[in-house]
Amino acid sequence: MARGLFPRAWIKKSFFFQARISFVRVKYLFLTWLTVFVGGWVIYVQYSNYTELCRGHECKNAIVYTGGWGDVDGVIRCQVGEVLHYELGEEPEPRREAAVFDKPTRGTSVEKFREMVFNHLKSKLGEQANLASLVTQILSVADGNKDGHVSLPEARSAWALLQLDEVLLGLLLQERGHTPRLMGFCGDLYVTERVPYGPLYGVSLPWPLEAWVPSGARRSMDQWFTPSWPRKAKISMGLLELVEDIFHGNYGSFLMCDLSAGHFGYTDRHDLRLTDPRAIVSEDAFRRTMRALHCEKDEDCLFGADCRTSCDVAQKRCREEVTQPNLAKACRALRDYLLRGTPSELREELERQLYACMALRGSAGQMDMEHSLILNNLKALLWRQISHTKDS
Repeated sequence: MARGLFPRAWIKKSFFFQARISFVRVKYLFLTWLTVFVGGWVIYVQYSNYTELCRGHECKNAIVYTGGWGDVDGVIRCQVGEVLHYELGEEPEPRREAAVFDKPTRGTSVEKFREMVFNHLKSKLGEQANLASLVTQILSVADGNKDGHVSLPEARSAWALLQLDEVLLGLLLQERGHTPRLMGFCGDLYVTERVPYGPLYGVSLPWPLEAWVPSGARRSMDQWFTPSWPRKAKISMGLLELVEDIFHGNYGSFLMCDLSAGHFGYTDRHDLRLTDPRAIVSEDAFRRTMRALHCEKDEDCLFGADCRTSCDVAQKRCREEVTQPNLAKACRALRDYLLRGTPSELREELERQLYACMALRGSAGQMDMEHSLILNNLKALLWRQISHTKDS
């Protein structure tokens, strides 16, 4: 009898145990479903605020992805979050300002939007004779579906894009082939043509070694894996042509304020590309910024890595005129790059011209003749060496 009861009791306990497991499973399944539902709703609410921008709320300040655009390799850039804004007034104090992407408002006419774009460009570039044609070019870019009309979503998307200075500068220089081509955009997320080779030169070292390598040795190491000399000469010609084009260009003059090798790359045909237009600033914006900058000594009057002015100690304000023109800074950046592997018959003359170029002082506007003479001589010297090669 006892033997008969034991299996029955075991079966009963097993049944209750399985029932309890089933209840726990249902409980966790319900909680999982509830979590997914609530989480999905929160994500929806967060992302619904960005429907015009095609971007994620948690996207960092600048995330770069590679991708494809048809049969062309592209780079996808995402620029979101709070932007560090400098008010160009008496006190250039940084303040955090959330970017506004709800403009133009509903009911804004195309002519009113055109006026908005014109005023925005004027604030960035100053008074320029060709601003109207630039506005027309930007409205053409804004017309994404090319139907001849700029809709409200297209206008808002273009307005969001124009808040990025690097995009605006890229568009200005794209016409002459100095920057990667803008292939598409949605708000402040945009795709540019990928530049296959970059930086211009340099070797990446593990950070523990970086501090122990002497500067002279580091300069030599940076030139280890550069192309053959004729190809370097062609790439260098591209930088000199960039300097020439931004000096009294169609939309004013610009200053190159960071000539780090990381801001430049080149194509399979060894054509130079400026991969980070933030290295360039309009001369008008530069002057306004420096006028508002307090200083005690010349070292305080620095914009970016390479744009310096002098300090008016009596007024405790920075002067507006740069101490070195773009060409001198470009020659300094190219010195080691060009002199390594130079043909022996060319080295002495090239070195002489590079050092004469690096010695230029003052703004290019103050020395138009000398600036143009040195630039043309240097370009002619390089061109004579490569004009008969396949690299030209």
